[in-house]
Amino acid sequence: MTVHEGDVYAIFNNKFSSFALYDGKDGDNFHPYKVSLRFHEREHDEKIIASMRKWLASSEVIDVPNFSLLREIDRVVCVNLACKVLHISKTTNDKWMVFLWDGTDAPPISIYNKLEDELHNPLPLHFEPLPPSRDVLCTFPTVGTILRVILDVDCVTYILQLLKVDQWMKFFHVFCKMHDGLWYGVFTSSSMIRDMPNDDILIFERQSNCDQRSLGELDRMPYWSCPWPSKITEVKRIDVPFSTLMDVLTCKKETNNFRCVVRFVAVIPWRVEDFRAPCGAYRVRFTLEDPTARIHAYAHAENGEEFFNCSSTDALKRKVIKLLGVPVSRDGEAIMGGARNPPWVQCYLKSNPIKQRHWIFETKLLG
Repeated sequence: MTVHEGDVYAIFNNKFSSFALYDGKDGDNFHPYKVSLRFHEREHDEKIIASMRKWLASSEVIDVPNFSLLREIDRVVCVNLACKVLHISKTTNDKWMVFLWDGTDAPPISIYNKLEDELHNPLPLHFEPLPPSRDVLCTFPTVGTILRVILDVDCVTYILQLLKVDQWMKFFHVFCKMHDGLWYGVFTSSSMIRDMPNDDILIFERQSNCDQRSLGELDRMPYWSCPWPSKITEVKRIDVPFSTLMDVLTCKKETNNFRCVVRFVAVIPWRVEDFRAPCGAYRVRFTLEDPTARIHAYAHAENGEEFFNCSSTDALKRKVIKLLGVPVSRDGEAIMGGARNPPWVQCYLKSNPIKQRHWIFETKLLG
């Protein structure tokens, strides 16, 4: 053992040292799950492990750090989280991914992708290579961000044994990062996991906030759109309660209508001059996002006519630039390639979630 800059370290010597790793939970299992080649059990090892487990169960040292809500993540940073484990899956690139949720909305991220890149390098609808099945998706909460966390550790098998789907757990030293405007987390060798008792105050606080959001009409709006979305769009029916995009994706009806507050983060085609097909009808695909999901939604034919509001080409360019959050110069010229921060706006969606098709209708772009 040695001390360096106030911290205590254990140094492993390949010639003389040995080690064994045991489950930290209280129990009767005294078999290590990993050992070095030179390790040999001793008679008093069980007493030492039992004492350490007893100390860990009664110790609050590990709880000293603050626990951040997902809505409090404002930059690439290492955080401690108290979240519910919703799902665990193996991705197509052989990485294990954990889906975490605490009922709050992660902050929106600036979009750096160029509008003209959307055709050949589109913004992803989700961080993972392939999304969960619809059956799995329908088990997820419909309010609050679901953070995808990659398990970037060697002892993945052991970590997977500790994780429990549908249980609240504490995660220490998780690195939160950004990719194409989406938040994700990385669980590394410096990260830790700990169970949470059902009466933990952190669970009560998070679940209570979520329950309130599920009941209130305005509380289903994104936290970051408060006090009210931008008025550059207008919807016909203001008597319809707000829904999230996860409500849209998990709706069990074949077709349904939703009033949502979203950001328009991408468009195909990107040139306003190409919005109409050769036949003269609008055919435009937008990428919409809120804290719960991203989807593609179409402004097509007569619905496109209504949405684009009979605008001239120049007027429509100005409206679309504002809708997509493109920065402008003092002269009002678009600064292409700069960071985009699309405003939160209302739109009305007609959706067929089974076929994963969504259309913008009964909405006008006012600019």
